[in-house]
Amino acid sequence: MKIAVSYENGNIFQHFGRTEQFKVYTVENGTVTAAETVGTNGAGHGALVGFLGSVKADVLICGGIGAGARNALAASGITLYAGNSGSADEAVAAFLAGKLLQNEDPTCDHHEHHEGHSCGSHGCGEH
Repeated sequence: MKIAVSYENGNIFQHFGRTEQFKVYTVENGTVTAAETVGTNGAGHGALVGFLGSVKADVLICGGIGAGARNALAASGITLYAGNSGSADEAVAAFLAGKLLQNEDPTCDHHEHHEGHSCGSHGCGEH
C-alpha cells in the first residue's frame, strides 16, 4: 500500500490544489517500510490526481480539498482522508492505527490563510 500526504516542512499542507510536494509512504503488513518526498513539478489542481496515480497512491491524506478533486480521486480509486492538519508522520501512524478521521466536507476552515490568500476570491472548497 502507498499513502501520499500533501506535504510541507514535516506537516500536512493545507491546500491540496497548491501542493508542491507529497510525502509518499510505502506500507507493508501495517508498517511503514519506506518514505520519500516527491515534488509535483508545478502540477495544479487537475494534474495532481494523475500525479498521485503515477506514484501508485492508494490513500491520500491532506488538508482542504475541493469537490472536483474529491470526485477525481474517487474515480481513480484513491481513498481520501481530508481535513487533517499537523505532522504528516503522525497522521500516517494514526491512519495505520485506524484512528485517522475522514472529514466529509474539508473546506478552507481547516487551514490558516497566508498573506495574500483569501478563499473569498476563489472558493477553496469549490476546486
